[in-house]
Amino acid sequence: MDTPPPRRRPAADADAAEGRPAAAPPGDAVPAPDGTPPPPAPAEDFAALGLPAEVVRVLDDAGVREPFPIQAATLPAALAGRDVVGRARTGSGKTLAFGLALLVRTAGRRAGAKRPLALVLVPTRELAQQVSDVLAPYARALDLRLATVVGGLSLGRQAAALKAGADVVIATPGRLTDLVARRDCHLDQVRITVLDEADQMCDLGFLPQVCEILDQVGPDGQRMLFSATLDRDVDVLVTSRLDEPVFAAVDQVAGSVATMEHHVLNVHGADKYATATEIAARDGRVLMFLDTKAGVDRFTRHLRAGGIRAAALHSGKSQPQRTHTLAQFRSGDVTVLVATDVAARGIHVDELELVVNVDPPADAKDYLHRGGRTARAGSSGRVVTLVTPNQRGDVMRMLSAAGVRPTVTQVRSGEQRLTDITGARRPPAGDRPAQGNRPFQGLGNAPKKESRKAAEARRTAEARKAARVRRGG
Repeated sequence: MDTPPPRRRPAADADAAEGRPAAAPPGDAVPAPDGTPPPPAPAEDFAALGLPAEVVRVLDDAGVREPFPIQAATLPAALAGRDVVGRARTGSGKTLAFGLALLVRTAGRRAGAKRPLALVLVPTRELAQQVSDVLAPYARALDLRLATVVGGLSLGRQAAALKAGADVVIATPGRLTDLVARRDCHLDQVRITVLDEADQMCDLGFLPQVCEILDQVGPDGQRMLFSATLDRDVDVLVTSRLDEPVFAAVDQVAGSVATMEHHVLNVHGADKYATATEIAARDGRVLMFLDTKAGVDRFTRHLRAGGIRAAALHSGKSQPQRTHTLAQFRSGDVTVLVATDVAARGIHVDELELVVNVDPPADAKDYLHRGGRTARAGSSGRVVTLVTPNQRGDVMRMLSAAGVRPTVTQVRSGEQRLTDITGARRPPAGDRPAQGNRPFQGLGNAPKKESRKAAEARRTAEARKAARVRRGG
């Protein structure tokens, strides 16, 4: 794909044309030699931002009174109409960092049929729903209409919502592209565009669609990009699609794990799922990651057979199923969510203290995003990774790349050390020993049970070998 030249727009002129005050340098700040105004100073509190009273009221009702670092660093520039690049880990409060600016700057206008005024692009359905849930009360306070546009749900209903007039659209790239192709959505009136979790959109192959969408939105509009990393394709987006953006980096990747405890539990392959089962039986909610959809389904069935309230989440589930499962997990009706990496982004659950990598993630970025489901918004949490002997070298290299120094412990199911670290206990519907392979047939590392004939042959061979050793043969 050809990279277009860096984008340039006269931000002050664009704001003046719409009746908004131009961005002004704070205090005695002076413009840069090329005329670009310096970024506004970070906000110490929400009151200093001049937010509408309706928005302040909703913040107060939600108990949000002081901005998180990414909000303090980006909101002044975003509210002034500047392009913004924010680097922050998941769970750091970035939805309000871009959301408040987007809503406040859109308020007072009205979208026409099929022509939204602002757009938020996200990589997954779950993240789209989460962003919509977070922004909904502020949008209502400002009399703005939101529409969520994602795959897996009725295309006709989403088209109808756009036709009725949606001021702000929160969308995944694939479904939005479909609606644009059907002429159910036109992007020429979009003046504010946000790319959230830009790194994952690139990782999932959405970069061509994202660029196509950006080519269709208003050329003089404001653009904001938020990402955990700014490497490779994300850097292409920043340099070619944003105009002299204000950069804000908080919670660097190596430091993004400071509010978490990290544990590597070395386990024997045959004991891996017994250990995972006892962790799942703990008091309180736990999110457990496995690599494959089939593995998730098998392990979930096993947990439920043992009396554990578990549910599965992966891309093979319909969107209504996924939404229902997440609602059950948030309410506590389900205490164990077993998931593939589809749950590694876009899921926020209050008071989720433990994330368990039953299967270790593929790379450092995946580890950080999985772990980011706990320790959100400044709270603490614990991430546990089960590691079999043949995985130890790869896992430790991956953790080093993530900037993590874990506590490493050798454990077996049923041991007090496992309980001390994770709260593990015996499953409610099981007096059978946790050790052993029968409950874990088909779950990966557990060896298949020997037939009687094979066991007799093995014991005979071992006896003969022992006899030869005694004879010195």
